[in-house]
Parts: sequence; C-alpha cells; structure tokens
Amino acid sequence: MKKKFLALLLASAMAASLVGCGGNNEAPEQTQETETTDGTEEETSAEPEAPVEPETEIYEAEEPVTATIIVWGPEEDQPVWLPRMCEQFSAQHPNWDLTFEFGICAEGDAKENVTQDVEGAADVFMLANDNIPALVDANGLTELGGSYLEAVTSANSDSIVTSVTYNDSVWAFPFTSNTWFMYYDKSVFTEDDIKSLDAMLEKGKVSFPLSDSWYIAAFYIANGGTVFGDGTDEEAGIDFGGERGVAVTDYLVDLAANPNFVSDTEGAGIAGLRDGSVSAIFSGTWDAASVKEILGDNMGVAALPTANIGGVAGQLKSFMGSKAVGVNPNCENKEVAMALAAYLAGEEAQMAHYELRNVLPTNTSITLVDDKIATAVIRVMTDTSITQPVIPAMNNYWTPAENMGIEIVAGEVTHDNAAEKTEEMNQAMNTETDTDTETETDIDTETDTDTAMNEDD
Repeated sequence: MKKKFLALLLASAMAASLVGCGGNNEAPEQTQETETTDGTEEETSAEPEAPVEPETEIYEAEEPVTATIIVWGPEEDQPVWLPRMCEQFSAQHPNWDLTFEFGICAEGDAKENVTQDVEGAADVFMLANDNIPALVDANGLTELGGSYLEAVTSANSDSIVTSVTYNDSVWAFPFTSNTWFMYYDKSVFTEDDIKSLDAMLEKGKVSFPLSDSWYIAAFYIANGGTVFGDGTDEEAGIDFGGERGVAVTDYLVDLAANPNFVSDTEGAGIAGLRDGSVSAIFSGTWDAASVKEILGDNMGVAALPTANIGGVAGQLKSFMGSKAVGVNPNCENKEVAMALAAYLAGEEAQMAHYELRNVLPTNTSITLVDDKIATAVIRVMTDTSITQPVIPAMNNYWTPAENMGIEIVAGEVTHDNAAEKTEEMNQAMNTETDTDTETETDIDTETDTDTAMNEDD
C-alpha cells in the first residue's frame, strides 16, 4: 500500500488559517516528499538515514483508513526525527493509507498558534506543558483516557504526569522534561564547592539569569516561598512576601553586587564560559553542545546548589515542566491522531529523539546511566525542583518576577527598599492581569541548538 509523507511549508500551505507559527524559526525552502513503498525518488531538503524497521506489533487487523494527518513540531525536528518517526508509525499500520503534512511550530508557541484557529490547526502537535490550560479552554486538546492514560501514568514519574495534568485530567503525552541545572568548569570548582553557590562565588565567577522570571523563583522557593501551595491550589496564590521574601531580596541585592557574579543576559553566560571569564552557568539541555565544545573534558554538570539566605542554607529549586504531544479534538481522524501522538511520545520515539538531538526521555524504562546531563536532570527532578503549576493564574507570575530581577541587576532595588519592592512584587503576582507574558518555554525553544552528545561525554 502506498504511503506518502508530504512535508508542506506552514507559511504557504496553511497561511489562511495560521500566521507566524514557530516564532523566529524559518520554514524549509522546499517541500519534502518521500515514497516508502514504490521506489519513487525522494525530494528533500535533508537526507535522513533509512528508518529503522519497527520492532513493535504490526496492526494487520485494523480497519482500512485513508487520511491526511497534519503534524506540527519545532524546526529542529523537521529534517530527520519527525518524518522518520511518522514513517515508522505508518509501517506499523499497513491498513492505514496515510499522508503526513508537517508544519513548523515551536512547543512554546502551540498555545498562541492553535488557539488562533482551533478547527484549522494541526491534528497532532508538540507543546510545552504550561500551554495546556489555554489550549483546554479553547477546546484545542483531547483528554487522555483508557489505554492512553495508562500508557502515560505507567511510563512516567509522578512529577512528569503532574506536569500534563489540568483540572484533574491528563491532556497530553509527555516526551521530555523541561528544566535547568548547572554547568561548571571542573578545573575551577570541586565537587564539594558546587554544593554551595556562596562557596562557588569565593573561588570563581558564576553567571546566573537573575532577570529571567523562570530562574529567579529558585531563590524565593529556597527560603520557603510557595507557588499555589502544592502547585495545584489556585486559591493559595503565590507567597514570596513577608520576612522570608525580604530576606531573599536582600540576598539577591548582595549577589548582584558581588564582583564574582555575572548577570546572564543576551548570552553573557556562554560568552563568558567561552572566553574564560565565567566558570559556571545555569541553563538546560539546549546549551549542552556549546558547553561541551567550550569545556571539553572539564565540563561538569550538576543539580542546583544551596544559597545561604539569612544565615541558613536553602536549597535552590527550579521549575520542572515537560514538553508533550497533544491531539486536536476537532481532527477528522482521531483514532489515527491519538495513536500517532502516543507513538511520538513512546519509548521507541523518545530513544530516537535522544540519539538524534540529545532530547532527554521521560520514559522510566530508558536508563542513561553514562549520560552526566541525564543524571543531573534526574537529580533536579527528584531533589532540586518543584513542578511548575499548570493553572491559569500562573500567568500573573512572570512579569512581576522578571521586573524584580531587572531592577535588582540595575541596582534599583537596595537594602533600604527591599521590603517595599518585595511586597509590591508579591502583590502583583497575585493580581489578575489581561497580559499574557513569555514563560520559560520561550527560552529553550528559541535557543535550542543542541545536537546529540558523543557517547563518551
């Protein structure tokens, strides 16, 4: 049976229903077309290796289906991983005559682009987990149930399952975690040094994105701050105020003034690591290839250190989220779309994602004991993170937190006005706004230039 995989430019083929999908990402210049069974020549802007023969069950008893499935994913997945996985999926379903249309849409942009025209959007798309509330409210996501729900809950940690849970329901198939950790120069810092940020600042220069709202929360959480209670109680609000919050702001004022501290803005961390003026940065998997190139064998990777806030060592904690695959409930062929989404987030596809692009898997059956980055992420997941809340009120957090960081770095927040500024921030975080702001998902999807790491890294 002929199975055609057609990658269409989103900008041209779907302009009537969607504008600007994928942010800064540019679409490929020409259509990709691959015939899988009749020997027709491939026309493609990239030349992926021949797909691996699927080892999973062949669904020969399925009812015949002829369908075109629109799939959106980030630009980095378009040349190889996404078409290869769709080809392998199609090979497992010989009674399904499938054509795939691929469009570029970064995970963090799914909310904006799908909700512009839900009925005309992709059947299957990749998304960042904090996009879920807006997508659900716009009828842009299908709730998982039955065997699909079981597949997600049985193959992922509780924190990852929580990351795709909204209103007590699971809405997407997670395929990778989304968080940050620490890279450091092992020739400067010892394994004992990296346990404490303050100890590190005594030995070398440390860069941290203090003016970025995804990162600054780590300090307030370290000193007892909470974000919607356990992360699910919207009525509890955000508690970064009071004496504990002021102590954090005071600590950050001193941190910004420390000559060994570098505010990581506009790539200052990576640039400093490259020229030797910085010895540690806080980032994620998207910077792995660059850090490895710069530090080589001296690349150290670790979970987060403590910070001595008000005389007490508090554990810095990052937000832990995920990226996932969702299904549009308005699609014409939901049976196919659900099966494809589950496959793209399944063990086989996650392993291929890791091998091709160093995208770390969430599936607990996959063990990467020799991968120091995977080890660090697991440590972050279990010991130095909180699950990023998936509730609409979280949108109120980002701008006040960002403004506090910007003002601290600029020297506008001082010990004299720290209490006032802290309360202003906390009040703003708990005030409903109409402005939707950038979240952490815009960070890694816009800078995701990582490539697969060498096996001996």
